[in-house]
This record gives sequence, structure tokens and C-alpha cells, in this order.
Amino acid sequence: MLIKSRVKYIQSLGQKKFRDNEGVFVAEGPKIINEFLNAPNVQLISLMAVSEWIEDNQKLLDKYEDSDLMEIKQGELEKISFLSTPNQVLGLFKKPSFPVLDLKNAVSLALDAIQDPGNLGTIVRIADWFGLKNLICSMDCADLFSPKGVQSTMGSICRVQLVYTDIREILLEYTDLPVYGTMLKGKSIHEIGQIKKGLILIGNESRGLREDTASLVQIPVTIPGKGSAESLNVAVATGIVLSHLLSFT
Repeated sequence: MLIKSRVKYIQSLGQKKFRDNEGVFVAEGPKIINEFLNAPNVQLISLMAVSEWIEDNQKLLDKYEDSDLMEIKQGELEKISFLSTPNQVLGLFKKPSFPVLDLKNAVSLALDAIQDPGNLGTIVRIADWFGLKNLICSMDCADLFSPKGVQSTMGSICRVQLVYTDIREILLEYTDLPVYGTMLKGKSIHEIGQIKKGLILIGNESRGLREDTASLVQIPVTIPGKGSAESLNVAVATGIVLSHLLSFT
């Protein structure tokens, strides 16, 4: 049975300041929970699940202590869930641990003021699909560890290292990296060719790259279009850019 203080604690993790203080995030649903339970760099704090999920996942739960798991009723799950339709299981996890950041000899993404956590989470998932290991976020990007951000990653948050920092400082540290940037006026992605290292800068959903960030771009790139839409969703644009620029050889 969930006590009121436990319910209140879980609900508090909907706020960034509490997540940051605790170093804890919330994940929900069988698929994403299974991803985290199998990830070597994510530490489980506790699971709360309905009996059906527990019965279906006994083998997965064998390595955990009984104290790590609490069986709850559907009504209790609804009280702590951040989903419009609660889905069997909710888990509390420590934020993933990664090696020291190293952008050398690789392609990485840098995001400038991406403010929607759903878009940010989807970009992490896209980066994971294309095999990118590092993602740099400006300090004013959305918090990926919000419930919406975590769910949007579908588990990719445990494989892609996310660092919040000053993008300019990163570029000063890695001066030998080619810097690509998505802009309305740039070279077509069809003409760039595939790249094996570099930093790709992606701008805000509505405003694009800020001036101080855009000034760092060495190779501006654009996605040519034929229709009348004003812009593309930032996650969709990221997927298109990566599909054209990345080398799979």
C-alpha cells in the first residue's frame, strides 16, 4: 500500500528542482521500464507495479530485492502516474552514469534552446537510432529527465550521453571538430556528403540558432523543400539531417 508521503515524493519529481536535488527520475510503462532494468548504467531505486506486470516479469525481477518492488492497485498507480493512461508499472531510477565526455573522432549533436521536452526526448531517440553517443544541450534546453522527456526517449536515455553546458565552451575545447549548423540559408544536405566526425548544431523550434551560436558554424546546411510549410518540426529535421550526413561504412 502506498503511503501519502510516498505519493507526495513521487509527485514532487514532476518538478525539475526536486529531480536535480535527488538525482532521480520517473519512468513508466513495461517497455521503457524493461529497458532501464537491463541497462548497466542505470540504478533502480524502486518499482511500483500492478500484479499482472509482476507475474509477467518474474525472471527480470529475480536480481532485485523484495524491498525494491511494491505491488500496488490500479487506483494507486493512477495517483502517482504522469501519464494520461497509466501503464502497469512506474519506476524511480538514478540518472544514468557515463564515461568522461569525449567528442573526438565522432559525430555529435549540439542543441540550442530546444524547449519542448517531447522534442528533446525524440531527438535523443533519433540519435540512438543513428548510433550517436553524445548530445550537448545549451543550459536553457528543456530538462530531458522530466516525465515527458524520459517517456519520449523510449529508453534511449541510457545509451546517449546528454550534457548541459555552454556550447561555445565545448567548441573552444574541440577546435579541430568541423561545425555544421542547420539554417534556412545553407548548403543543401544533398550536396554535403557523408561525414565521420564533427558537431551538428540544431536550433530552437521557432527561432533557429541564436546569433552567438550561429557565428560558430563553419558549414551551414539546410533541408531543401518544395512546399509552403514555414518550417519543420525540430526532431523531424534532426532525423532528416542525420540520415543524409552520417556515414554507415
